[in-house]
Amino acid sequence: MTEQLSDHTTDAYALQVQGLTKRYGDLVAVDDLSLQIKKEEIFGFLGPNGAGKTTAINMMVGLLSPTGGAVLINGQDRARVPKRSVGVCPQELVLWEELTCVENLTLIGDMYDLPRVVTNERVRSLLADLALSEKAKARVSQLSGGMKRRLNVALAVVHDPDIVVLDEPSSGLDPQSRLLLWDFIRSLKGKGKTTILTTHAMEEADALSDRVAIIDHGKLLQLDTPQNLKRTIGSGDIIEIQLAEPERNETVIAGLKSVKGIQEIKDVGGKINVRALNAVSLLPEILERVDAMHARVSDIAIRENTLEDVFIYLTGRGLRE
Repeated sequence: MTEQLSDHTTDAYALQVQGLTKRYGDLVAVDDLSLQIKKEEIFGFLGPNGAGKTTAINMMVGLLSPTGGAVLINGQDRARVPKRSVGVCPQELVLWEELTCVENLTLIGDMYDLPRVVTNERVRSLLADLALSEKAKARVSQLSGGMKRRLNVALAVVHDPDIVVLDEPSSGLDPQSRLLLWDFIRSLKGKGKTTILTTHAMEEADALSDRVAIIDHGKLLQLDTPQNLKRTIGSGDIIEIQLAEPERNETVIAGLKSVKGIQEIKDVGGKINVRALNAVSLLPEILERVDAMHARVSDIAIRENTLEDVFIYLTGRGLRE
């Protein structure tokens, strides 16, 4: 599944990839990958361990040379774009342990030749946004793991890049820190940033991403909004129906099997479980048929298809290291 680059829509995209390929001898780590990332969107980049995500992103941002293919950033060849256009937060912490939070951030500003007055203001703002103001003058070695993780994110954006790459940014965070980080990632969109997010947390990808790309074995499997993926791919939603007279379950199940779109229907613990993609759209017909059979529904619940369902459906259940 690929997207073609368009000369007429370049201005709409922060990053465009066409035929990106990386080979290591006989191993094809990234295989003819093509996609387009819109300006100011949060783009989820998902795949199992070893799927080629990190290799692909490293090629996109210029940390790794591709075997083949093209990368455009803001409509220009990646090699001609200033390095300050991209900020990268790696999965592994990259911090100077004996420097303070302010000193870590100021050092990055100096590396990008930012005026010190600009750096100072950005440092102050980032520490406030990431709840680190009280630790501004604390050495990194004295910070908790969650604080270090948030500071690592701040280092990726202190130079005000157009594109921000966050590789597993919430790994190991407690729930409160994770929600704070999610709010910060959403705020980047409001500031005109394009964010590329890799994560193994499907809930995170679903909550934050405008669109999601799922890759495996170096190939793009699907690219769409989380909602569209959940509506059209995977095991489907589950409608759980409790009849006032459960002894009529088998009769009702037989009467519903002909409803177009139902993938599976069975009795589970005395309740009728109906599985279907976009099950909400089938609900009126299901209830109409149940009523026509003179059966009475005492309770009904829907568990929607999740992004994790879609991910497992596309990439399999096997654990990979």
